[in-house]
Parts: sequence; structure tokens; C-alpha cells
Amino acid sequence: MTDIPYFKIAIVAVFIASTMYVHFRGKVRLRFFRQLMDHSTFMAPINCLMYLFSKLPAKPYLPVSGFPELKLLQDHWQDIRAEAYKLADAGEIKKSDKYNDAGFNSFFKTGWTRFHLKWYDDAHASAKEMCPVTTGLLQRIPTVKAAMFAALPPGGRLVTHRDPFAGSVRYHLGLVTPNADSCYISVDGERYFWRDGEGVIFDETYLHYAENQSDMMRIILFCDVERPLNNPVARWFNHFISNTLIRAASAPNSDTDRTGGINKLFAYVQQVRMFGKRIKAKSRFAYYAIQWIVFGGLIVWWLWP
Repeated sequence: MTDIPYFKIAIVAVFIASTMYVHFRGKVRLRFFRQLMDHSTFMAPINCLMYLFSKLPAKPYLPVSGFPELKLLQDHWQDIRAEAYKLADAGEIKKSDKYNDAGFNSFFKTGWTRFHLKWYDDAHASAKEMCPVTTGLLQRIPTVKAAMFAALPPGGRLVTHRDPFAGSVRYHLGLVTPNADSCYISVDGERYFWRDGEGVIFDETYLHYAENQSDMMRIILFCDVERPLNNPVARWFNHFISNTLIRAASAPNSDTDRTGGINKLFAYVQQVRMFGKRIKAKSRFAYYAIQWIVFGGLIVWWLWP
């Protein structure tokens, strides 16, 4: 048996080091075993490159003034809200009735709903038809890579999570809010309370959750904004990941919209996930043992000479 190649050891070491950095980066952290199987672990080496070359400070919230191009949206927030109202009244801000929105599928359980405007591509065909003002404004801001209207009902709560890719930061523009402290998002333990016509930017790769304890629906404009990077190679790599992996998670509002490859496969992946949940319901020990066997097996397979 030959020795394990050094490049394989180096890759595993980079993987472990980047995972540790992601885990300890904020004040709020996942439990160890959940972190091990979280998507942020698998994306850790890529995300650490984004952090390394980021022009932004490593903070949960970032000044909106640092993104002057977003002023266009804030200046027209009432026009954007008018289109959001029409969509809500027509029942178009809704959950998916199919397994074709992998990135947000788990949020539907608590009442969160959405209408996709664009996703790392041109505006959705349905959005161009129903939201010409909003999609027209977004078209004028190339750094906005994805956008949607997102609604959270009274009593709704999004569980603690972090988004998978650090190539963007998140912008929320309040459209229909209680204008009260009972409706908020918490990013790395710090709360922000949405207000009509006000915007906030945060790093969505910190752990965060949202809660609406008011008696009215909350609707926001939700955008992914390209993370400013200080290196042309890093910017190229960010665009490459965005235009391949992240674009493949595009989800439709209707049959007229494109469905990305990840979401085309999601219906089949969901069957495996449901099988795993049935095992977990019967035996948490068996469920986590299988995860460890699979995870450990992949490491052994990779390191095997």
C-alpha cells in the first residue's frame, strides 16, 4: 500500500480549517453534529475564498450607504409596494405546490411565501408580465443577482439557518410591515425590525432567523446583491459559481418560467429526504449513524491511496 498523496491530505486539511472558520465566525453557532452535515460545511472552502477577498467587514449588518445603486429601489419603494399588493391580492405570493424550490422548500411549512422576480438571470417571464415596474428597476441594477417578494404571515417564523453561498449579501426593503418591534429578523443574535420604505443589508451566511409576532402580514423585497471583492480572479470565480451552481437553483412561479437543474432533480432528492425523516422518527441513533457512515466513508474513499 502506498502512502496517502499529500495533495489529498492538504485538501482535507483545507476543508477542515475552512469549516472551523465558518463555524466560529459568528457569535451564534450550530450544534457540532448539525454543523457537520449542514450545507455551509460543504461550501466552506468556496465561502472562505469569498471572505478572504471581500471588501466588506466581517459583520452581520452592513451599511446600506455602501451600496448606492440600491437607492433606486428605495426611491421607488411605493411603486414596488403597489405591485406587491396586486400580487398578494391575486394570491400570487405563494408557496410552491410542487417540489421545485429546493432552496426555500423548508420555509413553506411555517407559512412563508414568495414570488420570484429574477434568479441569477434575466427576470422571470411571469414577473415581467405581472411586475413590469419592479422588474424594470431591477434590470437597471446589475449587482442585484436575485430578487423576490417574500411574505411572512402573523405567527410565522423562519428557523435558524444560514444561506449556502457567500458570493452575495442580502438586501431587504420593507414594503408592507407592522412597523413594530414584533416583526423582526435576527442575524447572529442582533435584531432588525422592518419598517415600510426602509432597507437593510446583512450577511446571510451568518446564522439568522425571522419572526412575525404581529397580527398583520409582512411583505418585503428580498434581493441577493453581489458581494464586492478586491481581486479580479475572485470576482471571476464568484461569477462562475453564480452562473452555474446558484443559477441551477432557479424556481418558477408558473409554467412560463425556467426551472433550474437542481430543482428539476429536487423531487427525486425529496424522496430520499422523506425516507431519512422516517428513519429519524423511528430512531435518531440510526439516522445519525447512517450520516456518519456515509460521511466517514467519503473521507476514507478520498484518502485511500
